[in-house]
Amino acid sequence: MKLGLFLISAVSTASVTVSAFVAPQISARRPASIFMSEDENEDENMGAQSISGLTSGLETIFTSEDIDKILPHRYPFALVDKVVEYTPGKSAVGIKTVTKNEPHFNGHFPDKPIMPGVLQVEALAQLAGIVALKMEGAEPGALFFFAGVDGVRWKRPVVPGDVLVMEVEMLRMRRGICKASGTAYVDGEVAVVVESMTFALAN
Repeated sequence: MKLGLFLISAVSTASVTVSAFVAPQISARRPASIFMSEDENEDENMGAQSISGLTSGLETIFTSEDIDKILPHRYPFALVDKVVEYTPGKSAVGIKTVTKNEPHFNGHFPDKPIMPGVLQVEALAQLAGIVALKMEGAEPGALFFFAGVDGVRWKRPVVPGDVLVMEVEMLRMRRGICKASGTAYVDGEVAVVVESMTFALAN
């Protein structure tokens, strides 16, 4: 009896010892992206038409030509390509397509092009300017000047190929002084937040 208990104990101890040093099993599954057949790869691809269709529901409120009639900015400092949502006197959503052909990328930076943060804020200000210059009493094409910016936070770099989707909300406009807030996104992620930007419309 004692011998039997000793053997059971020895076997149990050996099992625990061995299991503690057994290497973890490695899955035999192969990475699908590497070993996928051509047919499977074709099934995974969306294709140009489907990708283009992702924005089919967007309505262009102000085209680039329309914006030229509202803002005084011109190349290379026109930073809003179109407006896709607009509530008069209150808010707007605009698009800025970032391309490597923009001159600031020659020096910022030559080997790693990144859209300067100040230009991201300027783009938001121009979008806010569209809302402001469409308000009653404002004159389209009028100049406006930055008077202050508060609570700016950059969350991720913006690079050529990105589409900067910007949203601004007018907080106050009185006697030619406008205050607005803004946020810009890339691929659904916040790129920059401006809690408050103040600018003055020129007389």
